[in-house]
Amino acid sequence: MNILILAAGYATRLYPLTLTKAKPLLDVAGKPMIEWVLDNLAPIPDIERVYVVTNNKFAADFQAWADEYTKRQPKLAFTIVNDGSTSDADKLGAIGDIHHVINKENLLNSDLLVVAGDNLFSQPVAEFAAYAKNFPATLAVYDVGDLDAIKKYNSIETDETGRITHFEEKPATPTSTLTGIALYYYRKDVLPLVNAYISDGNNPDQPGRFVQWLYPRMEVSTWTVPGTWFDIGSKETLEEAGEVFAKFRS
Repeated sequence: MNILILAAGYATRLYPLTLTKAKPLLDVAGKPMIEWVLDNLAPIPDIERVYVVTNNKFAADFQAWADEYTKRQPKLAFTIVNDGSTSDADKLGAIGDIHHVINKENLLNSDLLVVAGDNLFSQPVAEFAAYAKNFPATLAVYDVGDLDAIKKYNSIETDETGRITHFEEKPATPTSTLTGIALYYYRKDVLPLVNAYISDGNNPDQPGRFVQWLYPRMEVSTWTVPGTWFDIGSKETLEEAGEVFAKFRS
């Protein structure tokens, strides 16, 4: 299996911090966000390669970071993919970036784990990959525990087996506090459907939209993320994440 880290956004809500540094490279409790992600993915066996898709503005920064990170994690091989965008105005969008990397790097022959580079979770998720191999597609989920808080995320409902039965972005009147986070596993036979999604003219932004399109067509299972998950959308939540994740430093 391959890993694809989504890191091509411009994080304008965090300006001026992200004017000169990509959001996944911002420090949280002593290390870049992307390292929290990778350190928790590294225990997964059989990783062929890690692809990081970014933009023209920050591609060189991610290459420099990867060169240093591999000194500490030599078992991981990296490819930094520049999607060619230069601003929010010409970005490809998250699903557009997945489509771009799958085709540019010819990734149709292996399963693909997709994760956002700013998606902070506190515990290793090797069990996610082991579980997900049993299904066409799997979405990691987290219970935010608050019907009001869920309104800024997506809301997921499942049957007794964990299969998604309802998916709604930013629900006005949610009935579930379960949200899908930006951690996905797609079996290799599902990957051609990313091309179909894009070819049909669907919205190329927000990776959850592909799940929303996919679940009525085939089984999309869910896996509950252990520990703490954090969504960073502002300077205030960035500071809060630093305080929360400081206790998880090894």
